[in-house]
Amino acid sequence: MIWLRATTLQTLNTMGEGNMVGHLGIRFTQLGDDHLEATMPVDSRTQQPFGLLHGGASVVLAETLGSVAGYLCTEGEHKVVGLEVNANHLRAVTHGEVTGHCKAVHLGGRHQVWQIDIYNDKNQHCCTARLTTAVV
Repeated sequence: MIWLRATTLQTLNTMGEGNMVGHLGIRFTQLGDDHLEATMPVDSRTQQPFGLLHGGASVVLAETLGSVAGYLCTEGEHKVVGLEVNANHLRAVTHGEVTGHCKAVHLGGRHQVWQIDIYNDKNQHCCTARLTTAVV
């Protein structure tokens, strides 16, 4: 197990209340030994004007997953801040929900790298993102 902080899905979902995470409907759904998953609806909150999932919403899902996972891999007063995020949008999504799957690529004492892959309801790969964080 990579997590250094004890938590539950309920606690993670409570953290999202009253901020962008809750506003976009992001819900943590799985906390595995080495991965974290969350879903996000594809609706008026997350679509661009042409009815497609907004690329920025996918990046919010990716950065949310990576930042929370990064925090769970720290101890004490350490915090995690994003340094760089990039995303490749592979397939359009018009409805339903998407699921983000986050795994560590590198867990260092000063920085971390996270791989986040996002899938549609048909389990088709829609977006791949990479987040680099600093541990402060």
